[in-house]
Amino acid sequence: MKSIKQLKNVKGKVSLVRVDFNVPIKDGVVEDDFRIKKALPTIKFLIKKGMKVVLITHLGKGGETLLPVAKALNKFIKTKFIPEIISENVSKAVREMKNGDVILLENLRNDKGEQSGDKFFAMNLAKLADPTLSGRAGIYVNEAFPVSHRDDSSIVLLPKLLPSFAGLQMELEVKNLSKVMKNPKHPFLFILGGAKFSTKMPLIKKYLKLADYVFIAGALLDDFLKDEGYEVGQSLVDDENFGIDKILKNKKLILPVDVVVQHKDSLINKKVNEINKDEIIIDIGSESVEMLKPYIKNSKLILWNGPLGKYESGGGVATKEVLKLVAKSKAESVIGGGDTVEIISEMTNKNFSENKFSFVSTGGGATLDFLVNGTLPGIKALK
Repeated sequence: MKSIKQLKNVKGKVSLVRVDFNVPIKDGVVEDDFRIKKALPTIKFLIKKGMKVVLITHLGKGGETLLPVAKALNKFIKTKFIPEIISENVSKAVREMKNGDVILLENLRNDKGEQSGDKFFAMNLAKLADPTLSGRAGIYVNEAFPVSHRDDSSIVLLPKLLPSFAGLQMELEVKNLSKVMKNPKHPFLFILGGAKFSTKMPLIKKYLKLADYVFIAGALLDDFLKDEGYEVGQSLVDDENFGIDKILKNKKLILPVDVVVQHKDSLINKKVNEINKDEIIIDIGSESVEMLKPYIKNSKLILWNGPLGKYESGGGVATKEVLKLVAKSKAESVIGGGDTVEIISEMTNKNFSENKFSFVSTGGGATLDFLVNGTLPGIKALK
């Protein structure tokens, strides 16, 4: 990938920057600005180069406005929000930009051309940076790692129409996530939580080979317990046969010995063989957290993806406890997964922050795909 660090003689040119500001919003206010903050170094770098910065992003599945995002971004960088994507108003605003100005356009997914891979849509976006598509007037920057596993127009088509570069955070993502695949340090502990068994299975198989230990929790655990013959009550399980029986024989696999279940209106810590039919597993138990301590302490590399419980249902206790253990360890720690990052953001205070970890990825599904395949469609498009 070409990095924006390689840019020369770009003063006065337009940089069309694909960011990922798909952030949680409640009552018109951004709840977590983690991804916004991670894009700031790239935006500031381009401003310092004297470029005109046009930011494009999606939000949700479409139909939502980026106005709350614009308000959040303005706390860090003066930004003009235009509630349109492609129009004469947008083109005029870009033409009138001064060096160092920043514009944020409306939600890309409000136009069907974004997700349908519409070349005409991509071309009209590209013309904002380079009206004649000569390759001389403007550039494209991908600073949207979390959505670079998609084949959206702004991710895979724009790089073909403009000189294209990777943003600073994109570079950090590739560099740090590659570490766990290429000559990882040992002992290597992989902690995997969350749900969506079908997307996690390739990850489990790959890292049972690469890592020294693989600890499974979250909704994924339900399938493992069921396959072992335990009662899992009303917990979420997948009906497909993923060949878990073979994985259970792998000596590298570590499973929780106890869980927290929801029993009517109460949360109860139980051994995995004590779960009743009317209960739901929402977290791993206190003994399992204790069991993890020596593995964490002795590891030189820890990779973590996905929460250990149903965070939205009160199953976030173990995740927070284990995050603190990993933060205090001497291991190189790489944390990925959107939900895990939200928990870190919630925990952030004077004594705890993401800086306690070696690297915290901005990606969710993109991080998973990269850890399995070593690349993404959006990364390939930059080459």
